[in-house]
Amino acid sequence: MQRIASAAVQAGSSNLVNLAVVIALLYWGRVFFITFAVAVALAFILEPFVGMLMRVRLPRALASFVVCSLALLALYLIGLAGYSQISGLMDDYQQNYSQRVAGIVEKITNDIEALERTIYSIIVPARQQAAQEIQQEQARKTDAAKRRRATDPVPATLPQLPPPIPEVRIRPDRSPVTSYIYDRLESVYQLLLMSSFVPFLVYFMLSWRDHIQRSFLQFFQGEDRTVAAKSLQGIAEMVRAFVLGNFALGLLLAAASSLIFWKLNVPYPLLVGPLSGFVSLIPYIGLPLAMLPPLAVGLAGLHSVSHLVLVAAIVTGLHVLALNLLYPKIVGSRVHLNPLVVTVALMFWGFLWDAAGLVLAIPLTAGTKAVCDNVRSLRHYGKLLGD
Repeated sequence: MQRIASAAVQAGSSNLVNLAVVIALLYWGRVFFITFAVAVALAFILEPFVGMLMRVRLPRALASFVVCSLALLALYLIGLAGYSQISGLMDDYQQNYSQRVAGIVEKITNDIEALERTIYSIIVPARQQAAQEIQQEQARKTDAAKRRRATDPVPATLPQLPPPIPEVRIRPDRSPVTSYIYDRLESVYQLLLMSSFVPFLVYFMLSWRDHIQRSFLQFFQGEDRTVAAKSLQGIAEMVRAFVLGNFALGLLLAAASSLIFWKLNVPYPLLVGPLSGFVSLIPYIGLPLAMLPPLAVGLAGLHSVSHLVLVAAIVTGLHVLALNLLYPKIVGSRVHLNPLVVTVALMFWGFLWDAAGLVLAIPLTAGTKAVCDNVRSLRHYGKLLGD
């Protein structure tokens, strides 16, 4: 029994060490893993379009090139439209928004100063009384010291004190602000560098799909090969359904938000509507992020605070309706994860990968569940993750 217990303890310790190593690798190599995960998700999404072109006798390499080119063109057109809207918004900000925002900032500053004066008027008398008590105590100590010096004999010679040691200040190589800016710029550079690889990764994943899949399945034999093939298919279907479901729901929210903002005379509804609609789908922080675009541009375009409150209430209503009624039917029924697992997954991946982890947490966890559902020895984990 002791041998069995010691073996179990050693196996548990080994599993914990392996888990710690994996978590450390995911954290320190997060830029690489995020880039690779995004490329895999895009490849899964674009694969059906490549299959459609292959049915009309196009080679896989050419079909992959055409699909990737069309995807980049669509992304460029969306970026161009967004850039034109943002340029117009910046011009209006310099002409109109700056005065309105400056007035709001001045009002807030005046309110803060008035609050400070009120607090100062309350606190200062207490401070003055404490200062007077300190002065009286110092005066008593001074009088006592004078009386002691008057009664003590004067020494013939005064002892010589050693010369003071000069204080040496070590100047830091870099200030905290400079270090923070340098770290952020380095992170942005790494992100841009890794992002430039995404189109190439997606193209090679699509064009070499058959070769990669055959080579991957060679690692397995017999029934394990069938299980691996089903797991890959389950992951692909899950990721495709999750992303397309979120995209469809985001389009619906973007269209509804743009129409409502246009009716309420919110400036630039074609810009703030899609932004508010799509960021509303981000778990937990989606609602405050969805409010920022319409409220930011509404500071100059809307005429009263009641209009801003109405816009915030409408954004809240759309968010609650989407996540409680539409999201479970369009997306939730495809991933089959229970709410507790979703919350823990968001915490875990958000800690490891920040904002990107919040976006990728559900598809990564659902992909893990798809693997567990197809591997016999891991099916109990799939039931634990499922709904």
